[in-house]
Amino acid sequence: MDQIAGALNWLFGTREGVFVLLGAGLLISLVVALVLERRGRKTYYNHAKSADDIELFGEDEEGWSDFEDDNV
Repeated sequence: MDQIAGALNWLFGTREGVFVLLGAGLLISLVVALVLERRGRKTYYNHAKSADDIELFGEDEEGWSDFEDDNV
């Protein structure tokens, strides 16, 4: 039990321990970001446009706009 208390005291009570905590947090965040980025790229890959794809802000926009001149 004294070893755990000593390790926690070093981790939170010394400047080097705080730097180790910050470095470990930064490293863990970097690993999580890389894993999520790769998983997202695999799920949402850039595929070729097909006839079934809809385009939200494209040239073939249909519907009414808030401006009267556009509603032809």
